[in-house]
Amino acid sequence: VSDGLVRLLSPAVVREIRSDLSEEADNHGIGVFSENLKNLLMQQPIKGTRVLGVDPGIRTGTKCAALDSTGKYLGSFVIYQHKPAEGESAILKAIKDYDVQLVAIGNGTGTREVQEIVAKVISEHCPSVLYTVVDEDGASVYSASDIAREEFPELDLTIRGAISIGRRLQDPLAELVKIDPKSIGVGLYQHDLNQKKLSEMLDEVVGSVVNNVGVNLNTASFSLLKYVSGINGSLAKKIVAYRESTGKIVSREDIMKVPGMGPKTFE
Repeated sequence: VSDGLVRLLSPAVVREIRSDLSEEADNHGIGVFSENLKNLLMQQPIKGTRVLGVDPGIRTGTKCAALDSTGKYLGSFVIYQHKPAEGESAILKAIKDYDVQLVAIGNGTGTREVQEIVAKVISEHCPSVLYTVVDEDGASVYSASDIAREEFPELDLTIRGAISIGRRLQDPLAELVKIDPKSIGVGLYQHDLNQKKLSEMLDEVVGSVVNNVGVNLNTASFSLLKYVSGINGSLAKKIVAYRESTGKIVSREDIMKVPGMGPKTFE
């Protein structure tokens, strides 16, 4: 009896308790992650604003990318923190050339020095312009991803990061869906959690937020469209291709003309 108790029963009970506690902790971790992700995605977009996205860097310089009010890339340049005078004149020129209304600065290495340069330009020359600091978690993951390569094949990796920073201020949902939710950095101990369960739950959160908010068929990217209920990746690509070839979609009935869109999917 004592041998059976020590060798078999006790370890089995300990394992069971441990597995129950681990599962409870897992569910808690996934719950916190989901809640944080939902709040992040539901942030209010700043529509109709021309933005200068700034990705601070020390060794390779700070990349700046100008975007129009729809998030279209207009142009880019590089400034260096150790040459503040040159940086100030470059930012001032960009604000005037691209009619920038808002400067979005990533919170990475060297952000404090960049903020000082931008704040000085705004206070001395253009008090109507605003600036804010944006969380840049996941921007580097996006800039090296296939989606970014498809969007901006001719641009350098670091410029794509600056575009992502500017866009996530303009429309957080549309930009953040392009990044694997695990790379956005809003969870606890995410590498210790049940990865399959975590991925499924986060996908569900993104899907529920996208369907809750709705998408604009004429501006939504492939990454955003594929989360709409009933639309998968290949159909999302077809909708984007249809939009590019025929122009603006003006009514819901137009969607029926997209190849592969049947009555059930439409519903």
